[in-house]
Amino acid sequence: MNKFARVPAIDRASGAFRRRARHHHSRYFAFLSYSHRDESLAEWLHSQLEQFKVPRNLAGKLTENGVIPKRLSPIFRDQHELAAADDLGEEIREALANCQFLVVLCSPDAAKSGWTNAEIETFKRTRPDGCVLAAIASGEPFASEMPGREGEECFPPALRQRYDRRGRPTGKRAEPLAADLRQPGEARRLGLMKLIAGMLGVGLDDLVQRDATRRQRRLAVLAAASVAGMAITSTLAITAIQARDAAREQRRQAEGLIAFMVGDLRDKLEPIGKLDVLDGVGSRVLAYYSKQNTAELSDDALLQRSRALNLMGEVAFQRGNPNEAEQLYRQATAGTAEAVRRSPDDPERIFDHAQNVFWVGEAARFAGRPNESEAAWREYKRLADQMSAIQPDNLKYRMEVLYANEDVGISLYYQHRFAEAAQLFESLVSPMQKLASLYPQDTTYLKELATMWAWVADSQRSRGNSDGAVDARRRQISALEQLLTMEADSDAHSRLISAHEGLGNTLADKGDKQGAIAEFRLALGQAEELIPIEPRNAQWKSMAADAHLWLALTLLSAGQRDEAAQQTEAACLLAAGLPASFNAAKTRLGTNCSMTRARLALAGGATDKALTFAQQALASAKAQHSEDPITDRYLIANAYLLLGDIRQRAGDSAAAATQWTIGLNTLPQNVAERPFEMNSRLNLLRRLGRVQEAGAIEAHLNSIGYHGFG
Repeated sequence: MNKFARVPAIDRASGAFRRRARHHHSRYFAFLSYSHRDESLAEWLHSQLEQFKVPRNLAGKLTENGVIPKRLSPIFRDQHELAAADDLGEEIREALANCQFLVVLCSPDAAKSGWTNAEIETFKRTRPDGCVLAAIASGEPFASEMPGREGEECFPPALRQRYDRRGRPTGKRAEPLAADLRQPGEARRLGLMKLIAGMLGVGLDDLVQRDATRRQRRLAVLAAASVAGMAITSTLAITAIQARDAAREQRRQAEGLIAFMVGDLRDKLEPIGKLDVLDGVGSRVLAYYSKQNTAELSDDALLQRSRALNLMGEVAFQRGNPNEAEQLYRQATAGTAEAVRRSPDDPERIFDHAQNVFWVGEAARFAGRPNESEAAWREYKRLADQMSAIQPDNLKYRMEVLYANEDVGISLYYQHRFAEAAQLFESLVSPMQKLASLYPQDTTYLKELATMWAWVADSQRSRGNSDGAVDARRRQISALEQLLTMEADSDAHSRLISAHEGLGNTLADKGDKQGAIAEFRLALGQAEELIPIEPRNAQWKSMAADAHLWLALTLLSAGQRDEAAQQTEAACLLAAGLPASFNAAKTRLGTNCSMTRARLALAGGATDKALTFAQQALASAKAQHSEDPITDRYLIANAYLLLGDIRQRAGDSAAAATQWTIGLNTLPQNVAERPFEMNSRLNLLRRLGRVQEAGAIEAHLNSIGYHGFG
């Protein structure tokens, strides 16, 4: 599993997403997606769905789609709901994230509509367990596979393809529930009933009978005695069945509740209010299973229990409870391990188990335990290899192998084993390039290729190969720009911000300050295009703040202090406006803002002001606990380095030496250092007069062509 394909705080190194900001917004029962050329039928369908009254004897029942509501409303339709919206893209994404169902009105026009396809793709990516239903207005499903009839295709591309549980396209053909609305009259009414039955999770015959009964109440009155007799008979039969199968019904309801939770309610990116509801359901499910022996559960129940635990782990993770999340993931892993033990050659069970193993590793990485993360991800790799060996032609399993190898590389990177990480990342580029070539219309592979190039760039830069890093960054940028020619993808657009920023940092390593400044400006240009589209997108603002700060530091080193000050204030203003849910990013950016302000003040001779900012930076750096504890220590050491420089400028050499010594002692020992980390050690050694040690580091940095800040 590749966390960078799901996720969205941002990893500053690779520009890959892991978490999204949370928003509080309303919920829709369904989202109606259609081409505006089908607006007349869309209006009819929208009206029919919202006006439909669920039969009383169905409302409140629990099906695999959840509890049946009394009404199928509200139904989201952009023409109605977005008339006064300020941000079309954001509102549609929020609506898609908060719909139980996506209903696609299918026609040849819809199949050609990039907007309709984007809505389907967004729903499937962000709501992998959501339900997509098709309503055929005209044309023919899968006509694109019929020679000579391609123009009749009514299913958009994203509708024709299955997506996995984490929102990734699998390359397999999807078979969505389809209702035929092509013929008017009773035929269209029957299609509507099929669509509604699919939403409610009931049989079509059952719903049609009830709908017909309601529509013909006057006739039903004439046969009241007969109906009453039938009702009594049915009631007696149901009562007898319930009495006879009470235990079975209890289990069925519990398992239905689990299916409801891991289906309709499963959405990692939902606001806190929805997570509260999920917790309530989840606690009931787990309380039910806690009274049973796990070894005695049926295979389906065992897997459902593990999926519920996995979901609750993700909820805990999103709420900032990583320890609780890790325990839930481990319990889920134990369940899927038992399922695999029962059927060791079932690739889907191995797949489910592998997902839980991945999350155990991710929890360890998040907690700053890369060794444990590596162990978990190597087990994930073993499982991926196993499922792929069972079904070598299954593209989903082949992708799992690539994701697993990438994750192992990430764990090596966080352990500062840069040469090993670089070798592993580079070995994955070729197979990803082949997939991107084989499936040029599926942007998943091109996106993943861009991410791979980002990791190659970071690992090469970290081991001192600046030329290799520059080449990889340029390849990443090329892949992302190619993506943008294929579709208007804000994700690819945002990744260009960090791609240009990464290239700028590497050019600065090589001493090309003007080239670095140009790349940082390109990064800011990308951010300035995106932010007006979604003004509330904290992720993009965080990325823009990073780019402003790197530009400020490079401008300052080039002697352009005035513009450096302007860029710094722009960054700090963005950082201060980030929401509380972005606490980690706010802390990191706050530290860097204070450091840059201190450097600016020192360059201007304002030592008192510089000292205040540097002390703020040190306090903030000590409070920071990121996923990379090694990097955290270099940040603290750099704050002490700056404090020492300020004390020295103020004429207090003894205090300066004390600060530099503390900074040097803060640095980790016996770890591979990146060139910019070596540069921090070099600067501290120089200031303390340890010439011989400093000389050895300086010689190495000169040999690789590194030009760092002094």
